[in-house]
Amino acid sequence: MRLVRHPVLCNYYVTYRCNAKCSFCDIWEKPSPYITLEDVAQNLRDLKRLGVSVVDFTGGEPLLHRQIHEFVGLAHDMGFITTLTTNCLLYPKYAEKLRGKVDMLHFSLDSSEKEVHDKGRGVACFDFVLESIRVARELGERPDVLFTVFRENLADLENVYRDITRPNKLVLILNPAFDYNGVDAGGQLTEAELDYLSDFGKRPGVYLNEAFIQLRRDGGNHVAAPVCRAASTTLVISPSNELVLPCYHLGEQKFPVQGRLFDLYNSAEVQQLAALEGRLPQCEGCTINCYMQPSFAVETSKYFWQALPSTLKYNWEKGTWKRMIFS
Repeated sequence: MRLVRHPVLCNYYVTYRCNAKCSFCDIWEKPSPYITLEDVAQNLRDLKRLGVSVVDFTGGEPLLHRQIHEFVGLAHDMGFITTLTTNCLLYPKYAEKLRGKVDMLHFSLDSSEKEVHDKGRGVACFDFVLESIRVARELGERPDVLFTVFRENLADLENVYRDITRPNKLVLILNPAFDYNGVDAGGQLTEAELDYLSDFGKRPGVYLNEAFIQLRRDGGNHVAAPVCRAASTTLVISPSNELVLPCYHLGEQKFPVQGRLFDLYNSAEVQQLAALEGRLPQCEGCTINCYMQPSFAVETSKYFWQALPSTLKYNWEKGTWKRMIFS
């Protein structure tokens, strides 16, 4: 049964440019413009009309945009739950400007060892993550550590948890890697590895959407009976101010927004394409977390019930439930 029939999330790409070269991502290879404050302001007003409650300012590396603090500040003041993930190379520079404006601030860290993390990210950023944690805590911020899980770094979870997140009283978010568009994320985790990850997710101060684990056990999304609700739950806006459908990773069609996001999203052309969510040939086997997370939240299914405890746990620990209720 569908519980929410309007979109709940916007993945707002401020730029595709990035100052890292992660081995599991191809976005840094793309040329890109930067979004404008004028377009952001208009689109946020339309997102509000559409019922969106969470805006994820993403990239590329979102802190490459010199106005990023203005974007998140505007969205935050309008009552949106704001999220931002960074590799931390620029966070110490922007920390004061971002202070109090990002509800869910994620610092990417995939290993407790500098050489391993920096190799995977293609740039020396490990020390910047540790410095960013220090700076954020001094400012009273509560960042999370976003750990992208691969087979080769699974054993390092214990060290990151013991040496970094627990001493700093941070939430450790477990983000199982996924393949897309020919980008190799190191292969699927085995049943034993999924069991280990699932058990780790039950620890205090750790967030893991258990539905992600079940989806992988089930072989991902299946076009004959799709669980993905990417297009009806999530709006993807490109740095060129385009609405991208059915999701960023497929990017089948792009529609210029031109100041009319509300009408564009509700147009027959867009809704016809949105109706194909999870049913395109490329959707078979998909496990992309950023679209499955909102998909699980709007429709009762086994995934909904499996996702619910961890979602409640995270929002309770972060206090974001207060903004969700009172915004």
